[in-house]
Amino acid sequence: MRNTLVILAMAGSAALLLGALGFQYIGGMAPCEMCYWQRYPHAAAVGIGILALIVGGSALPWLGALAALTTAGIGVYHTGVERDWWEGPTTCTSGPVEGLTPEQLMEQIMSAPLVRCDEVPWELLTLSMASWNAIASLGLALIWVAAANHSRRGR
Repeated sequence: MRNTLVILAMAGSAALLLGALGFQYIGGMAPCEMCYWQRYPHAAAVGIGILALIVGGSALPWLGALAALTTAGIGVYHTGVERDWWEGPTTCTSGPVEGLTPEQLMEQIMSAPLVRCDEVPWELLTLSMASWNAIASLGLALIWVAAANHSRRGR
């Protein structure tokens, strides 16, 4: 049962990565900086899953859960930036334009990244990709925890 859960969690992260790459390369939707941040823990989870299948034990599934929780946390943070709940990193969001001289405004425009993190390029049922990633990744974290618990019990 443990290996089945590891494979399921690993496949979930791989599917989310493939989906993101599909949106990027097939759908032509360039990712923002925080979108990339959400991909790295999924890639780590796939690697952790492969190691967990080879090595066994419960430590690696716990690391897989941590990877899934990390990308879920980034997804929640990204969602908050998209919804204007809080400010995002200045490297991928727009700054205020009030009180800027025309030269300062032009400098801000010219130094702005092409893809902003505070805009929602795609939604499904009013949730952005970052929101869906957070939800799916929380589910994957639960699967990783179940795999770790099965490892600990010797199943």
